[in-house]
Amino acid sequence: MLEKFSNIFRIPDLRRRVLFTLGLLAVYRLGSHIPTPGINADMLAQFFNQNSGSALGLVDLFSGGNLRRLTIFALGIMPYITASIIFQLLTVIYEPLAKLQKEGELGRRKITQWTRYVTVVLAIVQSFAIGLTLTGSSTGSPMVTIPKYAFLPMCVLTLTTGTAFIMWLGEQITERGIGNGMSLLIFTGIVVGLPRGIAELYEKARTNAWGAFTPIAVLLLVLGMIAVVAFIVYVERSERRIPVQSAKRTVGRRMVAAQTSHLPLKVNSGSVMPVIFANSILSAPLLFANATLFGMVLKDNRWLSPVFSSLSPGEPLYVLLFMAAIIFFAYFYISIVFRPDDIADNMRKHGSFIPGIRPGKRTADFINDVLSRLTLVGAIYLIIISIVPMFLISGIHFNHLPWIGSFFDRLPTWTTNGLGVNFYFGGTSLLIVVGVAMDTVQQVESQLVMRHYEGFSPKSGRIRGRRSW
Repeated sequence: MLEKFSNIFRIPDLRRRVLFTLGLLAVYRLGSHIPTPGINADMLAQFFNQNSGSALGLVDLFSGGNLRRLTIFALGIMPYITASIIFQLLTVIYEPLAKLQKEGELGRRKITQWTRYVTVVLAIVQSFAIGLTLTGSSTGSPMVTIPKYAFLPMCVLTLTTGTAFIMWLGEQITERGIGNGMSLLIFTGIVVGLPRGIAELYEKARTNAWGAFTPIAVLLLVLGMIAVVAFIVYVERSERRIPVQSAKRTVGRRMVAAQTSHLPLKVNSGSVMPVIFANSILSAPLLFANATLFGMVLKDNRWLSPVFSSLSPGEPLYVLLFMAAIIFFAYFYISIVFRPDDIADNMRKHGSFIPGIRPGKRTADFINDVLSRLTLVGAIYLIIISIVPMFLISGIHFNHLPWIGSFFDRLPTWTTNGLGVNFYFGGTSLLIVVGVAMDTVQQVESQLVMRHYEGFSPKSGRIRGRRSW
């Protein structure tokens, strides 16, 4: 394995790309330690500790701790992802954008340029909302050390500029480095939280935080992490292969025999997008819970307080809506990226067919039925992966249910209040980490095999030349 890894640095072009990527990731990590001017770091950390089980805690966990310290990269790459999702959806429902996308490289560049503009607008809105939340009332806030009228423009300028710079870093990595730049930035922000999570777990084990159950809890957590990683790798690589047979045809003067291939359909075709959509929808109301309107915090309003409480992570209503949103967005996203009619039409044009299925509409219906069943399995898989970290961090508060909540009060406390463990490798974080790691290794391996070097997997052996006698 060490020899295969050293092959990366024997190829000048690949070595340059890898070092360039590592250099820009180092710049990103450096910016993650530069705080926004006017922030009281101690009071801000105390505020996040008090809200660790809320939506703010989940957002901070996803950003790699940048939001907790309110660094210049606090918004991360999420405004760019949101803008990309908006334009991806618009290309389906808005015909001029769909035509522009089909124009080739020039059209895609135009859409990318518009995506950058929308990213800046979203960053301005989000940074302004963060500034209002931190400053609180007009008299100021202990989390801010400068006046409100000076902090708001400083916060908007700093966070928006940081987002624009991160967007530039991601595009440079994609163009001149190795792997997808935006995904690698998110990957880096998540992975850096792993040492802190290990330290917290070690501290809980050292102080016997869970009493006599501590050794068993630590063992279950370690085994759970390994099992979840293995489960995600297995499902992400799983696919349903539909056999496809091509008819005998004439190419020039040569008769090409019939060939048999397959149409691969991944079990989780939507990847992490349904979870991101569901998190964004359910977290949006809670992000405004600490905002101030007419001198009063919204979550303290007697009408809005029950709503915010029911939509907090770990509450039964939140979990139910979260599961329903994942299923809905899984089908919604697949309906956008997969077109069974187009696949069936392309198969008919190339003289291919599925054995036992008539070409045309019957083929499209068959692919749609298979894809619908796979999407349901993929959605259930995403629900399982997403509920695990929620259960470990804050638990599922079944004891808050009316009428039957008293039954759950008899169970151990950790079943309803969680273990208070920041399970960094779970949910959206784990899906991104595993997916980006597999994609990056695959790209590096393809570069090695293309240059007649051995890859990392056993199947990617060195390409053999013609034997000379």
